[in-house]
Order: sequence, then structure tokens, then C-alpha cells
Amino acid sequence: MSLEKLRPLLIVEDDPALQKQIRWAFDQYETLTAGDRESALVQVRRHMPPVVTMDLGLPPDADSVSEGFKLLEQILSIAPQTKVIVLTGQNDRANALRAVGLGAYDFFAKPFEIEMLSLTIDRAYRLYDLQQENSRLQLMQQPDVMSGLITRDPEVLRVCRTVEKVAGSNATVLVLGESGTGKELIARGLHAASARRSERFVAINCAAIPDNLLESELFGYEKGAFTGAAKTTPGKIETANRGTLMLDEIGDLPHNLQAKLLRFLQERVIERIGGRQEIPIDVRIVCATHQDLKILIQEGRFREDLYYRLAEIVVSIPPLRARQGDVALLAHAFVRKFATEQNRGAMTLREDALRAIESHAWPGNVRELENCIKRAVIMAEGGQITVEDIGLNQVQSDHDSSLDLRQVREEAEKRVIIMALARADGNIVKASEMLGVSRPTLYDLMHRFGLK
Repeated sequence: MSLEKLRPLLIVEDDPALQKQIRWAFDQYETLTAGDRESALVQVRRHMPPVVTMDLGLPPDADSVSEGFKLLEQILSIAPQTKVIVLTGQNDRANALRAVGLGAYDFFAKPFEIEMLSLTIDRAYRLYDLQQENSRLQLMQQPDVMSGLITRDPEVLRVCRTVEKVAGSNATVLVLGESGTGKELIARGLHAASARRSERFVAINCAAIPDNLLESELFGYEKGAFTGAAKTTPGKIETANRGTLMLDEIGDLPHNLQAKLLRFLQERVIERIGGRQEIPIDVRIVCATHQDLKILIQEGRFREDLYYRLAEIVVSIPPLRARQGDVALLAHAFVRKFATEQNRGAMTLREDALRAIESHAWPGNVRELENCIKRAVIMAEGGQITVEDIGLNQVQSDHDSSLDLRQVREEAEKRVIIMALARADGNIVKASEMLGVSRPTLYDLMHRFGLK
């Protein structure tokens, strides 16, 4: 006797006799039943059935199709991949076609042949499985243009997808994120995935250069434009012509230069300091800041019209503390990197060190973690890095506030699996031992959550 769990099939039918007939005919599935719209929605939310058969005529007005169409739209809103097979009256082809137009998988006129309905249900399950597998494969693919970014976090992976989508355009991109989150890495990824990849990537930090020098750094100057200008010198914007220019910490750009940058973005020409000739420039602009530009606008420190020129596409990078499993994953990678650089041989993180790393808030984000691991690799006496080498104290993490039991359970499972894989540095045997499950079970769970 097979112990395999039966797949759920939801039957929405208010006729008890027909409901019983369908349940009896499809006992190879876990048949769930509902007699009205509300109970059907409860079953959908609870079980997320891949396939649903439903009658359009449902209480309180079984002679009307309004309840059926409301239910169809709500099912496809809650579970867009679910295949809904609509059962209609013999002379109700118009509503059947309307249901398919709204997203139903197929329709059958009553009375129907069980064998034909069975074939359609089987095909619906096959299509559902193919689409789920395709989605998992897409999630598991490592983004080529962001190969330098190490992550398993869904939000950061979405950032990578955004980078891939907008890289081919000339849209100006604004990258937001706390200090140390990897804003320049995103900017370089945009450049590497664009048609400008063979040209120069030029970066300038607007906060690191004194105000009186920043204009000449950006726009360049002609010979004799000011004392010490011994020769004509192109600025960063001109140097990046046909390539990509990253303006880091754009929130610190002086107000007078904001107006000049806005004119360049509108006209795409520059004039060097002391020059009269307009020089056309073709460059992709990527800006980055850790500040809230909208607050700076309210305070009168940043031009609103410049903001909307820069924010054609906005990419927000989550802080390290909000990235599921990435802290341990990055820690292992940095240990390997710095152990090689320092000629320390093979080094590993001890369990107490990993716990301390995972519980720390990392206000300095990836940059702080990188510096911490580098110091620990240098200071560690043996091949294992201890909590003393890391120099961090453990704190308790926040509890999940969601009350949706199914969602909380799935998120908790996924989070624990990600943490186990990160702690085990991708070793499936070690991770399955930590989780107390077999390797095939762990592989199944990884496929279920789209983890590689």
C-alpha cells in the first residue's frame, strides 16, 4: 500500500448527489468539497489545490452565474496557477467561454462523461506541475551579471532580476541602501549587463571631494580657467562618455552643482570650466545614496526636479540584517577568501562563532562583516575561528508577527533550511543532519522552496 500523500482536488458543487458522484469517481485524489463560494475560498486558502472543478450556479442564487464568476475571479487572484475546470449547463456555452476568458483552464457541459473529465483533470495537473517546475528552475538560476553578489535572500534576488531587466535600457537608475550594502556592486552589474560593457565604468563619490573641487572633477576644465589649471583636463562625465557613470552619495551633491547636473541630464551636453564649447556626451547615469532624498527635498537640500530625473528606476537593497541566511553564507565565503589571501590554509567557523555572527545586527552591513571576518582570520590561532576571534555578543532575534499559521509554518521551514544550508556552507549531508531529515527529504524541500 502506497503511503504517498494524495494530491488535493477541490469540487465546488451545491448538488449533494453530484458532489458524491464526483468524489467517488476521483478517489485517487484527496477530494475536498464545498457547496458555496465562502466555503470554497476557505478550502482554497487552506489547501491551495492545483485543480478545482466548479459549478457556476451556486447559492444563494443557484439559477444565476454571478456567484460562480465571483468565485472564479477570487480563486485566480488567491492562487493564479490553480487550474479551474468550469461545469456548465448543456446550453450555456456563452458563460463557459466567458469563464475561459477570465482564466478558467477548461469547461464541461452537464451531464458529462467521467472518463473525459478525468482526462482533462489529469492534463490540468500535468500543466500545473510543468509550470511549478519552470518557476523553480527560474528561481534557482544564478544571475550571471551579478555573479559577484552572494545571496539566497528572495528580496536581493529580486534586485538582481530588476538589474537584468533594466540593464539594456538607457534609463537613469537610483540605487538606495544603507552604507555597506553593495550599491557599487549593483551599479557595476548594471554596466556589465548593458551594451556599454566594453566602455568605461567611472565612479565618483560626491561626499568625498570638497565642494570647490567637485565641479572641476565632474565637468573638467580648460587650460588657464583658474590658478593651477596648466592644461585642459576632461572631467568624470566626459571620461565616462559611451560608458557608465556612477555618482555615489548623490544626496551630498552641492545645490549649485545639482542645477548644473540637471541641465546635463536634460540636454546631454557639458561645458568645461572656463570653456565656451558645448560637448555632447552619451553616458548611462547610475546614482546611489544611503540618505532619504524625499526628506532632503522637504528640507530644501535637494532639488525635486533633479530627483525625478535621477529616479527613473529605483532599486532598494535590503540591509544585511534583513537578508535570510545571507550572514552565514557570506561569512563562509569571506573566510575562504581571506584564508587564501593570508596564506592560512583551510579555515572554518566554529558553531559558537556562527551563532554570534547570525545574532549580530550588522549596522555596517556587508562591509562590516567583511572587515570582521578578515580580522578574525588574521587573529585566529588555529584552523577554527572561535567566538572570541569574532569578538561579538549574541542577542535574541525578533519573533515572526504573522498570524497566518500556514504561511508562518512555510516561512519558518524555509528560513531554517536556508540557515542550515548557510551554516553547512552548502554541504547537503551536514545540513540534513542539522535538520534531522534525510538527504532526499532535504532535496524535496529545497525544490519546494526554489532553493539551490
